[in-house]
Amino acid sequence: MLVALAVCCAMIGLAPAASATESAVDKTNVKVHAKLDKNQVKVGEKVKLKGSLEIDAPARSGSDGLELLLVQKLQAGVWVNIADTSCRPNGNYSLNLSFSVSAQLSLRVYYPGTSIYAAASSEVFGLVVL
Repeated sequence: MLVALAVCCAMIGLAPAASATESAVDKTNVKVHAKLDKNQVKVGEKVKLKGSLEIDAPARSGSDGLELLLVQKLQAGVWVNIADTSCRPNGNYSLNLSFSVSAQLSLRVYYPGTSIYAAASSEVFGLVVL
């Protein structure tokens, strides 16, 4: 009977109500900050990317480990991972990037989130590689 109800709801575009165990958990807001030390480099030249992972609440118990951050470039309308780094909540990160071809790049740093923290991304920033 429940299967038939679920099929009927799916056919008319309605989802069955979530159970108490499936209810959404409030996640802590996160802000990702990122900045390049240069906005133009030569092919093969390193550029330093610095930033921080800002958590809008004190770190929770068991959440003081390193958090993954992904450096992404916009390619054909899709964000593609090009590097990764990590930092602690309310911590700073720094890494060097270099590129092997000339291009005008749109970059961002993306935090995929966890069961505790919401996903977030930095503002988009540009880099010209000559």
